[in-house]
Amino acid sequence: MLLTKSNYLQGLQCPKLLWVAKNDKQRMPEPDNSAKHNFMMGDIIGVLATKAFVNGTDLADLGFMENINKTKEAIKKRQTIYEAGVMVENLFSRADVLLPVGRDEWDIIEVKSATKVKDINIHDVSFQKYTYEKAGLKIRKCFLMHINNEYVKDGNIEPEELFVQTEITEDVLEYSKGIEERIKDMFKIISSKKETGFPIGIQCSEPYKCALKSECWKDVTEGSVFEFYYMLKKKCFELYNGGITCLKDVPEDVKLNSNQQIQRRLAFDGGKHIDKLQIKNFLRNLKYPIYYLDFETIAPAIPKFDGMRPYQRIPFQFSLHIQSKTGKIKHISFLADGTNDPRPKFMQALRDNLKKRGSILVYNQGFEKGVMNECSTVLPEFMEWYKGNIEPRVKDLLDVFRNFYYYDPKQKGSASIKAVLPAMSDLKYSDLEISEGMFASNEYERVTYDPSVSKKERNNVREALERYCELDTWAEVEIVGALRKELKGLKGEK
Repeated sequence: MLLTKSNYLQGLQCPKLLWVAKNDKQRMPEPDNSAKHNFMMGDIIGVLATKAFVNGTDLADLGFMENINKTKEAIKKRQTIYEAGVMVENLFSRADVLLPVGRDEWDIIEVKSATKVKDINIHDVSFQKYTYEKAGLKIRKCFLMHINNEYVKDGNIEPEELFVQTEITEDVLEYSKGIEERIKDMFKIISSKKETGFPIGIQCSEPYKCALKSECWKDVTEGSVFEFYYMLKKKCFELYNGGITCLKDVPEDVKLNSNQQIQRRLAFDGGKHIDKLQIKNFLRNLKYPIYYLDFETIAPAIPKFDGMRPYQRIPFQFSLHIQSKTGKIKHISFLADGTNDPRPKFMQALRDNLKKRGSILVYNQGFEKGVMNECSTVLPEFMEWYKGNIEPRVKDLLDVFRNFYYYDPKQKGSASIKAVLPAMSDLKYSDLEISEGMFASNEYERVTYDPSVSKKERNNVREALERYCELDTWAEVEIVGALRKELKGLKGEK
């Protein structure tokens, strides 16, 4: 019957999630690689944040009851406590930092890796405050200690500068209204012998993607209204929970934009939507040689190199397929080695291989352009080359699919390269050990900067990274080739 801070946040998101987490834990899936990485980084950031408070008592690594007992001792001694665990009336909460102030008061300081305060953080602290006050502590103020995105590394990391404290006391008081009733309701949910049924809704992905989403969405069929391109989630759920579950079920009086109307029409008529003129114009504007280009980056919360800000993108890899007018294709790759700043060698390798003429084709140009511009700002010797020659030559393959010049229902309402590729090619990412960008970034960072990783494992991951990034640009080659074939197969109709 214990209700923890994590349980409380689960209950706020979805009653079913709370019930399953407490009563049927085997249904809770293992965290994915991205979640595991976030947990690890959260722990690292939490430890680093404590260095801003001197002479604290660290209770983080203690067992459950030992943590509670040691917290009681530290409270009596009025020590600064890291991970202060308090249990009262079947409520349990642990604060990142519990700070003594004045004669008998305390401040709660919650550490987060984000750069701003979020609603869920305030709910988090409101539960802590409620629990601590139930246990007899006087809470003076509440703070969220989060990353300062203006911080620039210069030498060793300075925790007092890397983090900023935002007082959220008034917000916590506001969010605490009704907390006692909410907690009573959550205990009723936990003690119920049957799980609480709950229709799918926005809570399935907000504030976090729910661990039970795949289970709860198992009856959502292919061609559902959730495939509408850029339709507001609220509207999708209104349709779905109102009995209009599939694209083909949507009445004509439902307001749809032009792209969504195309999707609805294809749900009835089948086939694909091809705007021959727009595709022809796009392909005609590609100049040989065509450079198919893709980057991979890391964006660590804790800056790794001098002059770097938190979450600043650092490119470590690119793949480049170069296609001549004769159709011959050459592949070039770059994958940074060692622990030094990879940007100088990365930019030099780009300059060596992107010659002065020909289109540079990417998928989502805002990303590649943004990375090259940021690198050129840090390394001004590349700025004239980038601004004067490279930037004007960049073309965005995403435009073809974002603007619905081409749409195949197999894309399921997405214009991402991972959705488009299976609709136009037999190639697929699922055959790879590393199959998505966030995992690629996390794995590169792990094997590059963790000295405990063996040479064999490092080499295996680097080979997997090469295969993943190469597929990204080969996918662009395949898609352009498929578009050309589509035009040849058409007989003049739009």
